[in-house]
Amino acid sequence: MNINWLEWLGYLASLIVLISLLMSSILKLRWINLAGSCMFSLYGFLIGALPVGFMNLGIASINIYYLVKIYSTKEFFKILPTEGNSQYFNYFLDFYKTEIEKYSDKSQFNISNYDVIFYILRNMVPAGLFIGSRYNEDTLNIELDFVIPQYRDFKIGTHVFEHNKQYFMDKGYSKFISFSSKNEHIKYLKKMGFKESEENNRKCFIKSYN
Repeated sequence: MNINWLEWLGYLASLIVLISLLMSSILKLRWINLAGSCMFSLYGFLIGALPVGFMNLGIASINIYYLVKIYSTKEFFKILPTEGNSQYFNYFLDFYKTEIEKYSDKSQFNISNYDVIFYILRNMVPAGLFIGSRYNEDTLNIELDFVIPQYRDFKIGTHVFEHNKQYFMDKGYSKFISFSSKNEHIKYLKKMGFKESEENNRKCFIKSYN
Protein backbone atom coordinates (compact mmCIF):
# COMPACT_ATOMS: atom_id res chain seq x y z
CA MET A 1 0.00 0.00 0.00
CA ASN A 2 1.38 3.39 -0.97
CA ILE A 3 2.51 5.48 2.02
CA ASN A 4 0.53 8.47 0.70
CA TRP A 5 -2.68 6.48 1.08
CA LEU A 6 -1.67 5.56 4.60
CA GLU A 7 -1.11 9.21 5.44
CA TRP A 8 -4.51 10.13 4.02
CA LEU A 9 -6.09 7.33 6.06
CA GLY A 10 -4.52 8.83 9.18
CA TYR A 11 -5.71 12.33 8.27
CA LEU A 12 -9.25 11.08 7.57
CA ALA A 13 -9.36 9.13 10.84
CA SER A 14 -8.20 12.26 12.72
CA LEU A 15 -10.86 14.36 11.03
CA ILE A 16 -13.65 11.90 11.87
CA VAL A 17 -12.59 11.76 15.52
CA LEU A 18 -12.51 15.57 15.60
CA ILE A 19 -15.99 15.78 14.06
CA SER A 20 -17.32 13.32 16.64
CA LEU A 21 -16.30 15.69 19.44
CA LEU A 22 -18.47 18.41 17.89
CA MET A 23 -21.64 16.32 18.25
CA SER A 24 -24.09 17.47 20.91
CA SER A 25 -25.94 14.15 20.70
CA ILE A 26 -24.20 11.41 22.71
CA LEU A 27 -25.50 8.79 20.29
CA LYS A 28 -24.04 10.55 17.25
CA LEU A 29 -20.79 11.15 19.11
CA ARG A 30 -20.45 7.44 19.91
CA TRP A 31 -21.19 6.27 16.34
CA ILE A 32 -18.89 8.77 14.64
CA ASN A 33 -16.14 8.27 17.21
CA LEU A 34 -16.45 4.51 16.67
CA ALA A 35 -15.85 4.97 12.94
CA GLY A 36 -12.88 7.24 13.57
CA SER A 37 -11.28 4.99 16.18
CA CYS A 38 -11.67 1.92 13.95
CA MET A 39 -9.95 3.76 11.11
CA PHE A 40 -7.21 4.98 13.47
CA SER A 41 -6.69 1.45 14.74
CA LEU A 42 -6.35 0.16 11.18
CA TYR A 43 -3.94 2.99 10.38
CA GLY A 44 -1.83 2.16 13.42
CA PHE A 45 -1.53 -1.51 12.55
CA LEU A 46 -0.77 -0.78 8.87
CA ILE A 47 2.14 1.53 9.71
CA GLY A 48 3.43 -0.81 12.40
CA ALA A 49 2.58 1.53 15.30
CA LEU A 50 1.12 -1.11 17.61
CA PRO A 51 0.41 1.25 20.55
CA VAL A 52 -1.71 3.43 18.24
CA GLY A 53 -3.49 0.39 16.83
CA PHE A 54 -4.26 -1.22 20.18
CA MET A 55 -5.21 2.03 21.91
CA ASN A 56 -7.76 2.92 19.23
CA LEU A 57 -9.01 -0.65 19.17
CA GLY A 58 -9.69 -0.18 22.88
CA ILE A 59 -11.49 3.11 22.22
CA ALA A 60 -13.61 1.39 19.56
CA SER A 61 -14.50 -1.35 22.07
CA ILE A 62 -15.53 1.26 24.64
CA ASN A 63 -17.76 2.95 22.06
CA ILE A 64 -19.36 -0.39 21.18
CA TYR A 65 -19.97 -1.11 24.88
CA TYR A 66 -21.77 2.19 25.44
CA LEU A 67 -23.75 1.92 22.20
CA VAL A 68 -25.01 -1.51 23.24
CA LYS A 69 -25.85 -0.06 26.65
CA ILE A 70 -27.72 2.89 25.08
CA TYR A 71 -29.78 0.68 22.78
CA SER A 72 -30.53 -1.98 25.38
CA THR A 73 -31.41 0.30 28.30
CA LYS A 74 -35.13 0.78 28.78
CA GLU A 75 -35.85 4.48 29.12
CA PHE A 76 -38.80 6.22 30.72
CA PHE A 77 -40.75 8.74 28.63
CA LYS A 78 -43.69 10.84 29.73
CA ILE A 79 -45.47 13.95 28.50
CA LEU A 80 -46.20 16.57 31.15
CA PRO A 81 -48.97 19.01 30.12
CA THR A 82 -48.60 22.54 31.42
CA GLU A 83 -50.98 25.47 31.63
CA GLY A 84 -50.31 29.13 32.27
CA ASN A 85 -47.06 31.02 32.02
CA SER A 86 -44.43 29.93 34.50
CA GLN A 87 -40.90 30.99 35.32
CA TYR A 88 -39.59 27.62 34.19
CA PHE A 89 -41.41 27.87 30.84
CA ASN A 90 -39.86 31.27 30.17
CA TYR A 91 -36.43 30.16 31.42
CA PHE A 92 -36.56 27.10 29.17
CA LEU A 93 -37.39 29.16 26.07
CA ASP A 94 -34.78 31.77 26.91
CA PHE A 95 -32.02 29.24 27.68
CA TYR A 96 -32.56 27.30 24.44
CA LYS A 97 -33.47 30.32 22.29
CA THR A 98 -30.59 29.89 19.83
CA GLU A 99 -31.31 26.17 19.37
CA ILE A 100 -35.07 26.77 19.08
CA GLU A 101 -34.49 29.24 16.26
CA LYS A 102 -32.86 26.42 14.26
CA TYR A 103 -36.08 24.40 14.44
CA SER A 104 -38.85 27.00 14.56
CA ASP A 105 -39.82 30.08 12.60
CA LYS A 106 -40.92 31.65 15.87
CA SER A 107 -38.77 32.79 18.76
CA GLN A 108 -41.50 34.18 21.03
CA PHE A 109 -44.34 32.11 22.48
CA ASN A 110 -47.28 33.24 24.60
CA ILE A 111 -48.53 30.15 26.36
CA SER A 112 -52.11 31.46 26.51
CA ASN A 113 -52.39 31.43 22.69
CA TYR A 114 -52.02 27.67 22.28
CA ASP A 115 -54.24 24.64 22.78
CA VAL A 116 -51.66 21.91 23.45
CA ILE A 117 -48.53 22.48 25.50
CA PHE A 118 -46.44 19.85 27.23
CA TYR A 119 -42.90 19.04 28.25
CA ILE A 120 -41.43 15.70 27.23
CA LEU A 121 -39.68 14.00 30.13
CA ARG A 122 -36.94 11.47 29.45
CA ASN A 123 -35.93 9.59 32.57
CA MET A 124 -37.65 12.45 34.44
CA VAL A 125 -35.43 15.07 32.77
CA PRO A 126 -37.27 17.82 30.79
CA ALA A 127 -35.86 16.92 27.37
CA GLY A 128 -38.24 18.75 25.06
CA LEU A 129 -41.17 21.10 24.64
CA PHE A 130 -44.20 20.68 22.35
CA ILE A 131 -46.58 23.54 21.50
CA GLY A 132 -49.56 23.30 19.17
CA SER A 133 -52.64 25.33 18.19
CA ARG A 134 -55.91 24.24 16.61
CA TYR A 135 -55.72 24.63 12.82
CA ASN A 136 -59.15 23.27 12.04
CA GLU A 137 -61.64 20.83 13.51
CA ASP A 138 -59.32 17.81 13.57
CA THR A 139 -55.87 19.27 12.80
CA LEU A 140 -53.23 20.49 15.22
CA ASN A 141 -50.78 23.10 13.93
CA ILE A 142 -47.35 22.37 15.40
CA GLU A 143 -45.92 25.68 16.59
CA LEU A 144 -42.89 24.13 18.31
CA ASP A 145 -41.59 20.59 18.57
CA PHE A 146 -38.22 21.03 20.23
CA VAL A 147 -35.82 18.54 21.80
CA ILE A 148 -32.66 19.64 23.59
CA PRO A 149 -29.46 18.76 21.67
CA GLN A 150 -28.24 15.79 23.72
CA TYR A 151 -31.53 13.88 23.24
CA ARG A 152 -31.96 14.24 19.46
CA ASP A 153 -32.06 10.57 18.51
CA PHE A 154 -35.71 10.46 17.31
CA LYS A 155 -36.84 8.42 20.35
CA ILE A 156 -38.73 11.40 21.77
CA GLY A 157 -40.43 12.12 18.44
CA THR A 158 -41.56 8.51 18.23
CA HIS A 159 -42.90 8.71 21.77
CA VAL A 160 -44.83 11.93 21.06
CA PHE A 161 -46.43 10.98 17.77
CA GLU A 162 -46.81 7.21 18.08
CA HIS A 163 -47.02 6.28 21.76
CA ASN A 164 -49.27 9.24 22.61
CA LYS A 165 -51.67 8.87 19.72
CA GLN A 166 -54.59 8.48 22.11
CA TYR A 167 -53.68 11.71 23.92
CA PHE A 168 -54.15 13.69 20.71
CA MET A 169 -57.19 11.68 19.59
CA ASP A 170 -58.91 12.41 22.92
CA LYS A 171 -58.42 16.10 22.24
CA GLY A 172 -60.01 15.70 18.82
CA TYR A 173 -56.85 15.77 16.71
CA SER A 174 -56.25 13.09 14.11
CA LYS A 175 -53.92 15.15 11.92
CA PHE A 176 -50.85 17.36 12.37
CA ILE A 177 -49.66 20.19 10.15
CA SER A 178 -46.39 22.10 10.22
CA PHE A 179 -45.41 25.11 8.13
CA SER A 180 -41.75 24.80 9.04
CA SER A 181 -39.12 26.28 6.74
CA LYS A 182 -36.13 25.14 8.81
CA ASN A 183 -34.11 22.44 7.07
CA GLU A 184 -33.21 20.59 10.28
CA HIS A 185 -36.83 20.51 11.38
CA ILE A 186 -38.01 19.40 7.93
CA LYS A 187 -35.62 16.44 8.02
CA TYR A 188 -37.01 15.52 11.44
CA LEU A 189 -40.62 15.82 10.23
CA LYS A 190 -39.98 13.51 7.29
CA LYS A 191 -38.31 11.02 9.64
CA MET A 192 -41.48 11.11 11.75
CA GLY A 193 -43.65 10.27 8.74
CA PHE A 194 -44.84 13.76 7.73
CA LYS A 195 -45.57 14.20 4.02
CA GLU A 196 -44.88 17.37 2.08
CA SER A 197 -48.05 19.12 0.92
CA GLU A 198 -49.51 22.57 0.23
CA GLU A 199 -52.11 24.53 2.15
CA ASN A 200 -53.38 27.95 1.03
CA ASN A 201 -50.43 28.23 -1.39
CA ARG A 202 -47.96 27.54 1.43
CA LYS A 203 -45.66 24.54 1.63
CA CYS A 204 -46.42 22.43 4.65
CA PHE A 205 -45.92 18.97 6.12
CA ILE A 206 -48.81 16.77 7.21
CA LYS A 207 -49.12 13.62 9.29
CA SER A 208 -52.43 11.83 9.77
CA TYR A 209 -53.56 9.01 12.03
CA ASN A 210 -56.23 7.95 9.52
